[in-house]
Parts: sequence; C-alpha cells; structure tokens
Amino acid sequence: MARRTAFLLLVGAMAGGAQAREIPPPAYQVAAQRAGIPSTVLYAVALQESGFRLRGRLVPWPWTLNVAGKPQRYATRTEACAGLRQALNRTPAKRIDAGLGQINLGYHPQRYAQPCDLLDPYRNLAIAAEILREQHTPGDDWLLAIGRYHRPAGGAPAARYRLSVGQHLARLQSDLRLEITSGRSLP
Repeated sequence: MARRTAFLLLVGAMAGGAQAREIPPPAYQVAAQRAGIPSTVLYAVALQESGFRLRGRLVPWPWTLNVAGKPQRYATRTEACAGLRQALNRTPAKRIDAGLGQINLGYHPQRYAQPCDLLDPYRNLAIAAEILREQHTPGDDWLLAIGRYHRPAGGAPAARYRLSVGQHLARLQSDLRLEITSGRSLP
C-alpha cells in the first residue's frame, strides 16, 4: 500500500502536481447522477464555461457571468446578482450567461424563477446536467451532446467547443482511471 501511494504521488508530481489527479467534486457527482450523465462530462463543461486559474489551478467559478461575450467574475453571489441585474438593464437576456454552467438567460427562461437563481451553484449544476442529458442521444458519444449544449444547431462553433471541452474531458477521464486503479473509493 505504501508503495502504491508513493508511486501515485510520484506520478502526480511528474504530471503537474495537484492538477494531475483531478476528479469531479461531490456536487458535480450528485448533479450528474440525478440527471443520469457522467460527472466528468458535467465537470469538463463547467471548466470550459466558468473556469479560471486560481493558485495555478483551473477551477469553475460559480459567480461568473458572460455579458455580450465578456466574462465577469465576482467574489460573492450577492455581487454577482447585482451585476446580473445591471446587465439585464442594458443587455438582451439572450446575450447573458450565468453561473458554473453558463446557463443562457434568454434561451432557458423556463428553467429558473428569478435570474439570480442561476447563481445558486447547485441549481446551476442541476440545470446544466439536465441540458446535457436532453442533448444526448443514447448510443452517441457524449462529445456530440457537449457540442449541442453550446450550440444546438451544431456547425463550426459546436465543433470548436467539443474540441476544447474534449481536452478537459480527456484529462479528467485519465485522472479518474488513475483514481480508480489506486484503490481509493470515490466520494
């Protein structure tokens, strides 16, 4: 057991430290399980949508807005909600995305009661997972659903998005295989 632990620490150090062995946090696992999708798919999408570097590590940030193509990050949910209200006063809802999964306010109004509901990380993850499940056709690769998550009509934007999220997904799936073979149980 000690050898295996030492080996995994060595592999982790060689592959880039803390980022080398990354599995989706419990909130992603729960939301994904409830929706019937792989947690790595949900986490990879969140990394793409709201990820930013924090202490050298890419992490999804729950209080992220994208207003007309410009990302905005806030320190708290309260600040993000105020920013969202301001954005809605000057920008069409279809040009505003919010939260971990960057849910578009204009295309998904049926999924929330108030715009700031999308800044609840758990609710946002549940919605993102629902959208991914709706976009997935049984038997198809999850990357196709990921592309449709970004752009249901497909085309070049969906292909570019699939490629980018696919890089996160490949890393996560590799890390998850390493985690499973290490004998550690997943949360």
